[in-house]
Amino acid sequence: MMKGKKYTFLLLALLFILQSCEKFLEEELISDVSSGTYYTTEAGLEDAVDGAYAWLKGFYGPERGFTMTTFGTDIFTNGADGGHKRVNFYDGSFDATESYVNESWRDWYKGVNQANSVINRSADVEMDEAKKTVWIAEVRWLRAFYYFDIVRTYGDAHLSLEETIGVEVEATRVPAAEIYSQAIIPDLEFAIANLPDVSENYGRATKAAAEFLLGKVLLRRSYTSYAAGDDASRAEALFGNVINNYGFTLLDDYGALWDINNQENSEIVWNLTISKVLVDDGTDSEGHRGHLYFLMEYDVRRGMTRDIANGRPWKRFRPTPFLLGLWDRSMDTRYDKGFKHVWFANKEVSDERGTLAIGDTALYIPGPGMDGDWPQAAKDAAPYVVYTSGDYTERIFPSMNKWIDDTRPDRQKTQGQRDVVLMRLADAYLLRAEARLQQANTTGAAEDINAVRTRAAVDGMEAAMMITPADVNLDFLLDERAREMYGEHARWWDLTRTGKLVERVRLHNVEAASNIQDYHNLRPIGQDQIDRTVGGYPQNPGYPQ
Repeated sequence: MMKGKKYTFLLLALLFILQSCEKFLEEELISDVSSGTYYTTEAGLEDAVDGAYAWLKGFYGPERGFTMTTFGTDIFTNGADGGHKRVNFYDGSFDATESYVNESWRDWYKGVNQANSVINRSADVEMDEAKKTVWIAEVRWLRAFYYFDIVRTYGDAHLSLEETIGVEVEATRVPAAEIYSQAIIPDLEFAIANLPDVSENYGRATKAAAEFLLGKVLLRRSYTSYAAGDDASRAEALFGNVINNYGFTLLDDYGALWDINNQENSEIVWNLTISKVLVDDGTDSEGHRGHLYFLMEYDVRRGMTRDIANGRPWKRFRPTPFLLGLWDRSMDTRYDKGFKHVWFANKEVSDERGTLAIGDTALYIPGPGMDGDWPQAAKDAAPYVVYTSGDYTERIFPSMNKWIDDTRPDRQKTQGQRDVVLMRLADAYLLRAEARLQQANTTGAAEDINAVRTRAAVDGMEAAMMITPADVNLDFLLDERAREMYGEHARWWDLTRTGKLVERVRLHNVEAASNIQDYHNLRPIGQDQIDRTVGGYPQNPGYPQ
């Protein structure tokens, strides 16, 4: 337990936890619950455990999480719309007032306090001790998750392993090294020792999810000045366990991962579950909104109007030319299986170009490597509009379709019902490859990368997709992660983990290149925290206090 001043936030204070707790894993709403009495019963404690998951949902799935992990990287830049472009630009306006850095800090510490509360209150609950131990393991896994997100986003931060009741306005800034050693790693080791291989309730933490998360934690720490000598080797072993011990398998088709009717598939290690029932009836006000953010402005183009199948285009995240150039489409399916190429007319048009009937091709993006097939004369002669790379703007660009959601009840609905994919087997292979590379084992790293590339190959091109140990270095591995993991809440953390953020943004993100500095490897501490701490809370270096 940490000594020193306890820390609570005026903004963050929960008076214990959510007074109205969505038991989202079981699609039941628990309302008007008194933490002092109800959470000392077995049923109440289970609801408190379920409630501890809820603080992930404000970040993973809504715009905030996509913005904080997608903007300001080498593979996505800004589209035309949205109010948080400064996160991409790294300009002088990106400071402590940015709402997303305030809200993320707030919610992650709410999650920490929820977990602390469950651990504290569980001592008074009379129930089966084995079941109680599993629940404690779940919330310790969650506490580690929240603290890991805090540390890898903000660096040094406050550490408290005790429940907070009421309001405190004092704070201590604890080195990230201590948060790893005192909280994150012990919590995950406990979780691994006590969680089941398979949960009775899909979406609850499992041993595999704990091993996956501890592997990521140790891999990140392996790059730091305070790394333990065996961080990379332990990470390799943990990812190996995930790969080998639980029956997970890579899907044969990369595109099948994004089929909304195939979410609980063999490749998923852990998803943050989203209930369609709670999304559609408004109980879950966020849901999975990724279907909004990666789409071009198709709905004002010739022959098109907004519909459910094509999505509601909010034009937030536009792929950089660098990302679009990473795939060799003659042998790699991952662009074609994750981006949209054709929009079929959903309204009739008759004009100087001719007539478009409903169902005719209206818009076409050939995509990377195909511009040569479409000289201007061919584009002019086509009965539909063709956009090649010279036509791309902040409104017109290749649309990523991983998160498209055609199950929404109407075309305006912003909340989607997809689960949020946060841990999957292909990622475990690539992370193990990185852990092996950290140990100079390029042969093992190539084997793991090839496992992922084999699945991605065009039929008959599997051999051409294979790489050799000589091909493996950190830049190749980051390129491969981009080819596989684009749009999956990973990129900013991939680049900050490996120390490649500034270099790669300067090379590949035109909008951010002139502004980004080394201190941008951490986000600013939010002004809410600074203002609500007696004596002020220290700002991260580089940002104005």
